[in-house]
Amino acid sequence: MRNGDLYRIAAFADPGAVAGTETGNPAGVWIGEALPSATDMQRIAAEVGYSETAFVAPARGFERTVRYYSPQAEVSFCGHATIAAGVVLGKTSGDGIYRLQSLVGEIPVTVSHQAESAEASLLSVQTRHEAPDHALLAEALELLGWQANELDSSIPAAKAYAGAWHMVLAVAKKERLSSLDYDFDALKALMLAHDLTTLQLVWREKADFFHSRNPFPVGGVREDPATGAAAAALGGYLRDAGLLQAPTRFTILQGQAMQRPSLINVDVPETGGVRVSGSAVEL
Repeated sequence: MRNGDLYRIAAFADPGAVAGTETGNPAGVWIGEALPSATDMQRIAAEVGYSETAFVAPARGFERTVRYYSPQAEVSFCGHATIAAGVVLGKTSGDGIYRLQSLVGEIPVTVSHQAESAEASLLSVQTRHEAPDHALLAEALELLGWQANELDSSIPAAKAYAGAWHMVLAVAKKERLSSLDYDFDALKALMLAHDLTTLQLVWREKADFFHSRNPFPVGGVREDPATGAAAAALGGYLRDAGLLQAPTRFTILQGQAMQRPSLINVDVPETGGVRVSGSAVEL
C-alpha cells in the first residue's frame, strides 16, 4: 500500500445539536502522494467501515484526484465524503477552492475555517433526471412496504443524477417516512439492476425544508445519515422538472431517526450543477 494519512470526519454535522449528540455522517479521508491500488483502496474502505472513504492525491496543491469507496464497492461520487475531504484539505493545506478530478468530472470544493468550526461546499456536475419505469417503482414501493397513494403527488417519483443515480420518493405525510423497514438483499439487487446508489426518501415540511432518509444497501449500509450526492440530485430534479423556482436554497434534515441529525444546505442555481454545503467535525 502507498503511504498516506487517514482521517475520520463527520460531514454535515448539525452545529445546533445538543452537546454530546452524535451528528453528521462519518467518512474516511485518505490523502497521499499517489493513490493506492484499487485493491488497497477497497481494503482500507472496508477496514474504516464508514459508508464511504475518499482517497485524494497528491498531498499538495489545489488540483487533486479523488476516488470514493464504500465498504463493498467503488462509488462514482459521494457528497459527504467530498465535504469531509474538503475540510481535511483546508486543515492540511489551507482554505480555498480545491478542484477534485473524479470519475464523473471535476468537483470544485470551497473550504473555509472559523474559530471552532469548518465548512465546505461542493458544486456537482450537471444534473439530470428521468421517470422510473412502472416495474421499478412498483417493486421499490413493495420492498419498502409503501403504498402508491402515500406518495406526494406534487413531487412525482424520479431517478435523479448529480454524479450518481438516486431514486426520489416523496411521501405526503411525515409519519410514513418515520417507518423504514425493508429486505436488505432484495432492495440491493433491485438498485444494482437499475444503477441506483441510494433511495432519496423525502417529506417536504415546507418550501425550503425537507426531511430525508436514504437506504444504501449497495454500499453495505442499511441507512445513510447524510447523503450529499442525493441532496444535489434532488435539487437538480426539482429545478429541472419545474417543481421549484431557481435560484433558491433549501435545507435537508437527515439522520434524525438514526440519532445522527445532519443538516445539508442545497443551493440551486438557474442552470448547471447544484451546490451542497455543510459543517464537519473531526472524529
